[in-house]
Formats: sequence, C-alpha cells, structure tokens
Amino acid sequence: MAKINWFPGHMTKALREMEDESKKVDMVIYVLDARAPMSCINPEFVNIIGNKPILYVLNKADMVDTKDLQSFIKRCKNENTEVVLLNSTKSGAIKIIEPIMNDLCKEKIEKYKQKGFKINLRAMVLGVPNSGKSTLINNLCGVKKATTGDKAGVTKGKQWLALKNGFEVLDTPGTLYPNITNQKIALNLAFIGSIKNEVLDINELALDFLNFCKKKYFINLKEKYNIQDENISSIEMLDKIAEFKHFLLKGGVIDYDRTCLAIIDDFRKGKLGKIYLD
Repeated sequence: MAKINWFPGHMTKALREMEDESKKVDMVIYVLDARAPMSCINPEFVNIIGNKPILYVLNKADMVDTKDLQSFIKRCKNENTEVVLLNSTKSGAIKIIEPIMNDLCKEKIEKYKQKGFKINLRAMVLGVPNSGKSTLINNLCGVKKATTGDKAGVTKGKQWLALKNGFEVLDTPGTLYPNITNQKIALNLAFIGSIKNEVLDINELALDFLNFCKKKYFINLKEKYNIQDENISSIEMLDKIAEFKHFLLKGGVIDYDRTCLAIIDDFRKGKLGKIYLD
C-alpha cells in the first residue's frame, strides 16, 4: 500500500476554530471508534483539550469483544477522565452519559450552586472523521440536529446544540493530523472509514485487511465467506470471496473492484463479526 495521508484544508481551519472555542468549554467528549481507539487519538487535540475533564466515548463498542478494550480503558481512566462503552445508534445515550458529565464537572457545578447560580455547562465533542460524533449528539439531543453520514468528512463546521440536561455541546468536524507517520495507524483509520475512499486504493486496502484478518480473525472470514483454507494467499482469498458473492464480469472474469469494496464495506458495517484492529 502506498503511503496513506489525508489532511484537506478545512481540517487546518477546523483545528484553529476548535482551539479558539475550547476556551469556552468546561469539558471534552472525545469520541473514539472502539475498533481502533488508540489509532483514533489525535495528537493535534492535546492543545485544544488542555487540562479539561475528558469523557472518552468508545463508540461502536458492540463491534468488538469488550476484553480487547480493557487495556485502553485502564490507560485512560484517572481522576479527571472517564470512559464509557457505547453504541451511539441506540437511543438512551443521555441516560448513560449525563451522570458522568455531571460528575466530571461537579466542582464547578457545586461552586456556582453555593453562590446561588445554576449554570449551563458546555462540552466540546472531538474525534476523527466517521467516529460517530454527530450520531452521538443526535442521540443525546433526542432529535436529529447534527448532520450524519457513514463516511468521512460529513460535518464541515461547528454547531452548538442544547441537551436536555442543561449542557450545551459543540459538534466539530472530524479531524485528522497533518502527517500520519505510523502507517499501521493510517491503515486502521482507512479500514474504519476515517479517511476518504477517494484518496485510497481500495483494492490494496482490501488485501491489507485480508492479510490482517488471516493472522488473527480467519474464523470471521471463514464464517462470512465460506473460506476453508487459511494457508492460501490474500489474492487467492480475494478470488474465493468474489466467487462466493458471484461478483463476476462477462466471461467469468472476477470483478476485483466490486469485491474489494464489498469486503471493506462488510467490515465497516459489522458484517464480519467482532474485529479489533489496535
């Protein structure tokens, strides 16, 4: 696979705006794709977050085995941070997140309460593209207010939205960082859809994904595509998947483009079972 990197101009602008807006917020909701949480940590967010309380939301947690997340959870939790596992497409996220938000901001809430004031606290929602930020916000609001989409780069600008619990949240564009030097991280981000398909070689990406699955998740491929021999090459595996799906062109020629796109799509939609990338 050729070097993967994607950092369009609007992300530079978004990072500047987020840094400005961060001065107005009391805490950060950091949305990570549970299939690759470490790969979703953006070093550019360090200056934006500062020392504010952080709620890490491991979104799409239904797509991984919870035991794979324990090391990451232990690493992240401290007195100023909390971690929650979530599937933000399921309603009721506010019931899970509201008490944690209040707990992380309890000192400020109590300080104003003693003065006789009730304040509206503000939270900034951060994450890489396609991590599920806008879906989470819509869930928290109880109504669709933020634009969503199953691809990178849907949210283009900032949006302040009110929650039922008195919080206001700022939806921000999914943002990567200018130079992803670790290509394992870049591959993981490409697998989960945080990098636009248009800048990727999907055929190479699918082969890289099959190479990864052969080592750790062959049983998932076997159950989904009826592949019996784990010793065949990734190209041979690709051929068998194409035949299994009947993705053939005229004369029985394999439609590699359609097959490779289908494999990546199957993974992103959770059709290959529970797979952890990090």
